[in-house]
Amino acid sequence: MLHLLVVVAISVSGRVTDARTGEPLAGAEVRGDGQPVATGRDGRYRLSAAEGVSLKATLVGYRPLAVTVSATTVEVDFALHSDTLRQNASVTVAAAPFDAVPTGRFDLAGSELRNLGSVLADDPFRALQSLPGVGAYSDFQSQFTVRGASYNQIGIYLDGILLHQPFHAVPGDNTSASLALLQGELLESASLEAGPLSPRYSDRTAGAVNFRLRDGDADRRHFRVNLSASNASFTAEGPLGRRVTWVAGLRKSYLQYIINRTADDPGLAFGFWDGQGKLTANASLRHQFSLTLIRGHSGLDREASRPRLGLNSILLSDYDSMLTIATWRAAPVTRLLVTQRFAWLSEDFRNDNRDRLPLGGSRYGERVWNADVAANWSPRLVTEGGWSWRRVQDDGSVNQIQATGLRPLERYAGHAHRAGAYLQQTWSAGRGIELRAGGRIDSHSLSGHAVPTPFASVAWPMPGKVRLALSWGQSVQFGELRQYLSPLPQMLQAQRAQHAQITVERPLGERSRLRLELFERRDRDLLFQPRFDARLAANGSILLPVNPAPWLNSLRGRARGWQAMWQRRSANGLTGWLAYTYSRTAMDERVTGTSFIADHDLRHQVQAFLSYRLRPTVNVSGRFAYATGLPLGGFFELRNGEYFLSQQRNLLRLPAYQRTDLRLNKAFIRKRFQATLFAEVINVTNRRNLRVDDSQGFDARTQRARVAIERTFPILPSAGVVFDF
Repeated sequence: MLHLLVVVAISVSGRVTDARTGEPLAGAEVRGDGQPVATGRDGRYRLSAAEGVSLKATLVGYRPLAVTVSATTVEVDFALHSDTLRQNASVTVAAAPFDAVPTGRFDLAGSELRNLGSVLADDPFRALQSLPGVGAYSDFQSQFTVRGASYNQIGIYLDGILLHQPFHAVPGDNTSASLALLQGELLESASLEAGPLSPRYSDRTAGAVNFRLRDGDADRRHFRVNLSASNASFTAEGPLGRRVTWVAGLRKSYLQYIINRTADDPGLAFGFWDGQGKLTANASLRHQFSLTLIRGHSGLDREASRPRLGLNSILLSDYDSMLTIATWRAAPVTRLLVTQRFAWLSEDFRNDNRDRLPLGGSRYGERVWNADVAANWSPRLVTEGGWSWRRVQDDGSVNQIQATGLRPLERYAGHAHRAGAYLQQTWSAGRGIELRAGGRIDSHSLSGHAVPTPFASVAWPMPGKVRLALSWGQSVQFGELRQYLSPLPQMLQAQRAQHAQITVERPLGERSRLRLELFERRDRDLLFQPRFDARLAANGSILLPVNPAPWLNSLRGRARGWQAMWQRRSANGLTGWLAYTYSRTAMDERVTGTSFIADHDLRHQVQAFLSYRLRPTVNVSGRFAYATGLPLGGFFELRNGEYFLSQQRNLLRLPAYQRTDLRLNKAFIRKRFQATLFAEVINVTNRRNLRVDDSQGFDARTQRARVAIERTFPILPSAGVVFDF
């Protein structure tokens, strides 16, 4: 008997869009059982496929998505997510490229986080360093400065929880390399607020960064192997039943081998590993629970350099950190959303010298309860409020090793409570008119009083499609627990800042905009150690430093400037920004009576990022950064090319910083997996960028200072590859 197999071809058509914005994706490839077809400018495609064949839509920078053709299938739409976001079969959000109301916030989408994080480090904090007005400490460090403010004045939030020190580093050594504890693979997006801070952000005065951790894939299991220039990672995700999703990642570094070959100081060469994951359960339409766990370890072993180490140099360092966040979101009624978060945070480290004597160590911990309530009374009237409570504990020590033995410099142990609450009201009159008003009140159990901080902003449209926004606010920040418990205790006050900002924005079509910002920040009661650095007195004698030097609320400052930016955000064609920032940050110190530019003053900054998709499988991008050199923090001056102590602080600067990076992403599409190759060249022009490695004291007889300056990354090619299954 002869059996004939008849295969019926079905004509299938549809659209391929960006799942976040709903923008059609031109040039995406849709593959069936024949030759792939490319989508047009409208994102549409048409092809013939047999019943049971799996159609797959692919585009570089996005996760592939597959749908099986059935006998009744006539149209299949694909909503592709960035390769750092979770995958869904349908569009759930269609966000505009930019906010309808101009604010000081700058958002980074998933693909931007990846392309700016660099192949070498794969670090989301490196991506932030490319934002307008943001400057890097050095190529080796993840910490950054915003408008002349130090990193310690900037709040880092993960899903609404203020983090303490989310880095792999060598604690106690401010010149060591550092890298983000957060894995870029698990992040959905990031946003930076550099102007007047929304009342929801607490305990920081200069800015806030909010990272959002993504949920796992709700449709199928997905696996990713990432081999970068600094580490290897493995990520897995998928559904667990009908209502639960999970995502988890493991990462192990080999950054120490790279740094050993490019840096002058082997003390930079630390290794690390970390793991993180998130479990999300949708109990019902009105209740969602999630649990996030992050665990990390970094360590330093300089045994090979032991003969060259001094008594107070670090030989061994171990640093452990852990963060747990439990979140409950509830919508008891349609217009009300309540979010409660419970978090546990711990950080432990120990540093030993060449003779295995303790140089320092600490056991830091926090217990956190946050709650946020949002009531949408109408599309034009929103009320937000909430409260936070944190119990902070820190037990630690700092020692100095002398020939006669160990000399304790600091011993601190204790705990404190930080509490706060906020309320904000938003009124929208339509057509871009919006008014916000609110404030916070915060207290610290060791400072003895509560501090209120108001906030207000107004935005309205102007002729010629121009949008204008004015914002003003105050912020407050309490000191670290060790500063309150120092050997020379003082009655420390809260540090305060007052912000004012004018934002003018004009859209250029649907996908581009021009934005101009004028800003001012006035700091007062900043914590400072006026007797920490050696300096010259008016009569030419040396004023010796005090060790340990007491912390005092003795510093006042003012940062003012302006920023101009062009930005285009599109899933097709060119995307990126070009920005120039001018800022001047000056400080006045009341104990010594000195005035000086801030330690992190960057007078001129130019930042550019451009990305373009050449083909459906090829994307190129480039990053350029220029900044006035950072000041040499301390009392130094040059005489005949050598460093000497001076009467004035921050007289000298490093040479201007300039760096150009180029990157190529190439996707290789296969039936069962997709591989994406990342190739990058850091510092293409081989610019000799410098950083201060250490200030190693002075000669009391000649007043000559010993300042160590070293080069950061030379031209450095790197590559990585990601496998998606």
